[in-house]
Amino acid sequence: MAAGLMNKVAGDSVTTASAGSKPGSAVNGLSAEVLAEVGVDISQNVPRQITAKDQEQADLVVILGAEAQVDEVEGTLYERWETDEPSERGIDGIERMRLVRDDILDRVTTLHTTLTTR
Repeated sequence: MAAGLMNKVAGDSVTTASAGSKPGSAVNGLSAEVLAEVGVDISQNVPRQITAKDQEQADLVVILGAEAQVDEVEGTLYERWETDEPSERGIDGIERMRLVRDDILDRVTTLHTTLTTR
């Protein structure tokens, strides 16, 4: 979600890549659906494992969620985003994913501003 949203916010001003610490075999359908609502298409993306090379090539690695574990590479900057978890308030399904999307969008927008005003 974060990479797709950053691509929408940043256009060509930031290069993004997406990889996970425990990637599934396919993009989460609800994630794809709520991103499509805001004009972001990740339906053809293929989840993949993050590598040390990915991290070495990055200016910044965003780790999404408390459960994600990444062996950090020296010399690379990291941010961990612990997003709001609506299911802890009994909100599930599509509404949960919309709230998660909006939380990530706020963070991506702030990060983009930080990256492009240095």
